[in-house]
Amino acid sequence: MEKNVKNSDLKSSVNGGVVDVYGEDSATVEHSITPWSLSVSSGYSLLRDPRYNKGLAFTEKERDTHYLRGLLPPAVVDQNLQEKRLINNIRQYQFPLQKYMALTELQERNERLFYKLLIDHVEELLPIVYTPTVGEACQKYGSIFRRPQGLFISLKEKGKILDVLKNWPERNIQVIVVTDGERILGLGDLGCQGMGIPVGKLALYSALGGVRPSACLPVTIDVGTNNEKLLNDEFYIGLKQKRATGQEYSDLLHEFMSAVKQNYGENVLIQFEDFANHNAFELLAKYRDTHLVFNDDIQGTAAVVLAGLVSAQKLTNSPLAEHTFLFLGAGEAGTGIAELIALYISKQMNASVEESRKKIWLVDSKGLIVNSRKESLQAFKKPWAHEHEPVKDLLGAIKAIKPNVLIGSAGIGRSFTKEVIEAMSSINERPLVMALSNPTTQSECTAEEAYTWSKGRAIFASGSPFDPVEYEGSVFVSTQANNAYIFPGFGLGLVISGAIRVHDDMLLAAAEALAGQVNKENYEKGMIYPSFSSIRNISAHIAANVATKAYELGLAGRLPRPKEIVKCAESSMYSPTYRLYR
Repeated sequence: MEKNVKNSDLKSSVNGGVVDVYGEDSATVEHSITPWSLSVSSGYSLLRDPRYNKGLAFTEKERDTHYLRGLLPPAVVDQNLQEKRLINNIRQYQFPLQKYMALTELQERNERLFYKLLIDHVEELLPIVYTPTVGEACQKYGSIFRRPQGLFISLKEKGKILDVLKNWPERNIQVIVVTDGERILGLGDLGCQGMGIPVGKLALYSALGGVRPSACLPVTIDVGTNNEKLLNDEFYIGLKQKRATGQEYSDLLHEFMSAVKQNYGENVLIQFEDFANHNAFELLAKYRDTHLVFNDDIQGTAAVVLAGLVSAQKLTNSPLAEHTFLFLGAGEAGTGIAELIALYISKQMNASVEESRKKIWLVDSKGLIVNSRKESLQAFKKPWAHEHEPVKDLLGAIKAIKPNVLIGSAGIGRSFTKEVIEAMSSINERPLVMALSNPTTQSECTAEEAYTWSKGRAIFASGSPFDPVEYEGSVFVSTQANNAYIFPGFGLGLVISGAIRVHDDMLLAAAEALAGQVNKENYEKGMIYPSFSSIRNISAHIAANVATKAYELGLAGRLPRPKEIVKCAESSMYSPTYRLYR
């Protein structure tokens, strides 16, 4: 067992990680390893290799053995002191994008120090490496681009995608996050510049879920962009053409999916990220039975929201089956959440999913989704068309439906007006309001607005972070319904079980595991999610639940089944602590 390494056992490959060829993660701090690249790294090349570079933490012996004398100042400092200096430096920056760029530079220079910094300061740095700052980074990606952090696959590579995958230096890939950049957060079509999303997500897979960085591959599929501003930008780094659609688009994606399976095998997780609604649903439906695929916008968002709703039952003192739900937004996030809620209620009540859907109502840009609109609705909206007279706006829908839960996922900033929150408060003693859209400018309302307008009675969660709110002498701590609660642990669970497919019951298992981590102290503050500071422990429990479900469903390929799955998950997690080099 390793000494002096917080929250982790370094045997990351022993219980289900990628084969640890060089003994990197099965070694203890005292056990030396060889810093292999294509050959033994030493001297200047070792300082330029982010996986093995330790900066001033190289020992005197290592400096002699690996020809580092004179290439470093004479001081020898440990990793903790390096971390202290870096976090102090990052806090000096005025703008979040400056912090993002500083962290990116660190990741490209010293991988282990980057992840140690992120793990130890996760609540402070999460909004920097992911939403909301990553949105601004994607908008300016062409200007701040320094070196590739993933694979760019464009229409130019059609017919050669398998060869492109082989250009990536790592062979043992477990998790791929892929986007086509058409719907980046609430910012729209950012084309090739959407690469910031897969890079950010995979950083969280490693920091929060313990999937080894070398087993992660960010991918952007560049089929063009319909963003005129980017097409006319001389610094745009992607294809300067209108988006390919139809058969041309479908053929490129199919070639990619086939090449991934051929190159990396059956067990590689492919996470679809920020695809436009029509493609997101189609890709998930097309490949869910042949590949290990997961859409975080549809399934991850659904699981984290369901977890919040399940835990909120202790504050509302009523079961979900007795609630009526109203959504503003009927896209991939809204319908995905609604479907998982219906599935959960159906299992709790031993009823059909169709029956459970009747308690869930959706409002889109044309108003309440009702039966009289069914012929004109997109296929994924039709299950939510119920019998009711047409209602044109959200406030009218609240007055007509009288929901207990209001969920926003439309990306329309400040759409939960004072009148809307007051209407929810007139119906419910403890109205449950979830403003899920991000970044912050797209949030349906702020925490302060929700608590003030409800006179402190609202149970509130949001997609973007907000500071605690003081109202009439009480302090309310809102929690972020952040997908980062779910997807890192979910992915780890698939990895340690060797799962070959994602099943909806795994999503329910993940949601229940997250809800189970909310403690009495959280509830007393009005929180419906646990503190993010314990995310590695949360991820281990989610991974264990997901892996257990995979074994129960017969979808796990890694046998025999571990006796203690939580310990298996913990021991499989990557640790960023420095190693000694022989």
